[in-house]
Amino acid sequence: MPQKRKKAKTKKSLAKRFKLTKSGKILRQATGQNHFRSKKSGKQIQEKRRWVELPKSESKKIKKLMSI
Repeated sequence: MPQKRKKAKTKKSLAKRFKLTKSGKILRQATGQNHFRSKKSGKQIQEKRRWVELPKSESKKIKKLMSI
């Protein structure tokens, strides 16, 4: 009788910070949104609201930790 392998759990802290697209890309929020915002223009703040794609080298690590 074959033994059941344990399924790796997803790291929930990573699941909250990253988005996975249908094509397999991993997205993260742009940095620099928490403080020192008064120095930045409205355009800069608006651009920081978007999601940014991770490089392939980092996305491999994240996928491994998220059990994808």
